[in-house]
Amino acid sequence: MRVKKSMPQKIQQRVSTRQVPERSLKKEPVQREVSAGGIVFRKVGNTISFAVMKDSYGKWTFPKGHVELGEDLEEAAARETLEELGLEQIRLLDYLGKIDIWFRDKFYKKGQLIHKDIHYYLFQTLAESELHPDPEEHVYEAKWVSLSKVERVSSYADMVPIVKRAIEILKQTQK
Repeated sequence: MRVKKSMPQKIQQRVSTRQVPERSLKKEPVQREVSAGGIVFRKVGNTISFAVMKDSYGKWTFPKGHVELGEDLEEAAARETLEELGLEQIRLLDYLGKIDIWFRDKFYKKGQLIHKDIHYYLFQTLAESELHPDPEEHVYEAKWVSLSKVERVSSYADMVPIVKRAIEILKQTQK
């Protein structure tokens, strides 16, 4: 795994929160988790496109996964992004923010109520990079989406502020 860090500073920014009704919390235990993921773009000439993937629920989104023992958030985001999209090289550019989600686990703790914080980072890959989704990582399809369409492609509304932040950072660097 090759990851280049160009902006190691961490910015703590809460982007969105989905709440589970308080009565649900009193009835059953909740497992807390922390994950990290990436929004990857490539630039071919003057055209910027973003990598998106279809998750295990059949929805378009961006790579993410659990932070393993001994990893920092940036390392976990890079590892998960490389694994899930099948990329060979990415470069860390910036921290995009954190989302806060609630869901029922489908794979490992079947039915368990999970409260997860997901930290997202912006990565760049080489212009010639191809996507090779990994079914072992529950990723069955991936594609490049243009800058003009990336805000609308995610199936998850809480990703919109993260995607907007990525676009904002890219526009600032283009000036």
